[in-house]
Amino acid sequence: MATTEAKQAAMGTGESLPAIEVYNTLTKKKTPLVTVKPGQVGMYLCGPTVYKPSHIGHMVGPVIFDTVKRYLEYSGWKVTWVVNITDIDDKIIAESAARGTTMAKLATEMTADYLENLAVLGVESIDEMPKATEHIGTIITFIEGLIAKGYAYASDGDVYFDVMKDADYGKLTNRSVEATQGEGGSTAERKRSMADFALWKKAKAGEPSWESPWGPGRPGWHIECSAMSRAILGEHFDIHGGGLDLIFPHHENEIAQSESLHDCPMATYWMHNGLMQAAGAAGKVGGRPRGSEAGADDAAAEAAAQAATQIASKISKSTGAEPFKNLLARHRPEAIRFLLLSTHYRSPIHFGEEPLGESARALEAFERLFTRYQRVGGKSFYALPCRDRRSGNAAVGAAGEEVKALREKFLAAMDDDFNTAIAMATLFDFVRTANKFVDQQGLEKLEKKASPEPLATFDAMMLVLRELTGTLGIFLKEPQAKSGGADEGLVAKLMELVIEIRARARGAKDFATADLVRNKLTEAGVVLEDRADGTLWSRK
Repeated sequence: MATTEAKQAAMGTGESLPAIEVYNTLTKKKTPLVTVKPGQVGMYLCGPTVYKPSHIGHMVGPVIFDTVKRYLEYSGWKVTWVVNITDIDDKIIAESAARGTTMAKLATEMTADYLENLAVLGVESIDEMPKATEHIGTIITFIEGLIAKGYAYASDGDVYFDVMKDADYGKLTNRSVEATQGEGGSTAERKRSMADFALWKKAKAGEPSWESPWGPGRPGWHIECSAMSRAILGEHFDIHGGGLDLIFPHHENEIAQSESLHDCPMATYWMHNGLMQAAGAAGKVGGRPRGSEAGADDAAAEAAAQAATQIASKISKSTGAEPFKNLLARHRPEAIRFLLLSTHYRSPIHFGEEPLGESARALEAFERLFTRYQRVGGKSFYALPCRDRRSGNAAVGAAGEEVKALREKFLAAMDDDFNTAIAMATLFDFVRTANKFVDQQGLEKLEKKASPEPLATFDAMMLVLRELTGTLGIFLKEPQAKSGGADEGLVAKLMELVIEIRARARGAKDFATADLVRNKLTEAGVVLEDRADGTLWSRK
């Protein structure tokens, strides 16, 4: 945990900020979050190359870093979060040619698809989404600066970064220059070293291009992020995020470009999320098993991060790379976000139909509590105010010592490298605590009216739960009925009728009919819960 000195270091202008520790892939250890500008955080996440519809892999980073931003702002920081769009690339050129459309039209359509899917998952906190094609002038200026300082050279219309001139090259992955050398690709004869990488690519016939001092061409992939992050966040910002598969070569090359030009760190903290992995697949890249305390063993984390630079462990097309909208046709977006946050961000995410089903069932535990709250107090959980600051919540004291302890455990987990796995587990403990309180106080018993004091305590409990779930971006809005409002209303009325028929059968001691109704509903995916105040139903 952070020391008192670290807490002082984390203080911003005005109120004292809590000490949050962040694992840094660059240093291979956790350190307190100390920002370039006190009280402010600049955060950059590598976004997609928009050539095909987005899939679940494209959603992982945005959901994680949306949660990071929510928690940082809740804790008192002012955060500027940037996610770039790569809208010029070999893949986009090839796909647009295959579809018989323009690169710009394809990129626009796929960007719209990406944004729609982010919105469905509740990723609402991105501040800037720069596109590479909108920053060509910025990129050219950046490359000119590298050439002027001797770190880059022009060669027959291309421009390359000279890795031999950068003494620190390979520091993110602990690789030597020799270890990064491949065969050089189709442009090997233009390079001084096989490890040199392209900053500017000479135009080919029929491809989009822009004028430059080296002739018509287009930017390389790595230089785009260096130029756009500097333009928006500055030469030195706080957090650079991305998947483990981007550590090499993309992030290694970003560091080389930016730090060679600016003579200062590009980002203080490099945060890398684990990759998608088909449920039940052997092996893992990027952390500990699901739900564990990933930050506890930094040596293991270091080994995993290094392995990830050599193995791009991605989920197979059959289980995860389908268009995300196809996945949404089968699963609630709330269940998908819930699943992504059930794992510590540095661990692999075990993904598939079975884990998604488990996530949906886990959601129901919370939603049953919300239904109880509506029954007992006549209030909707979703209508409760959602606090955006962690200090000064009067409901904490009114909710009792057990709830206070659970809140402190939740905050400690999130302060420790944003450990959503432990935070989510704590929320389940919270649900059990609230349900036990309702049972012990007899708040649902029809024969007596609940006294104001326990009802006030239950209100306070739900206000604290609303606060904590809000920091994770879950249960912010009441879920929409998947089949449409009219159909859902009809289903509800039919279920009321079925439940009444079963209740009459039980009252007449016709248990065979009552059991038949329950069994048939179970086969249809409907679960009945007999309670003192009536029978509740829910989908499996």
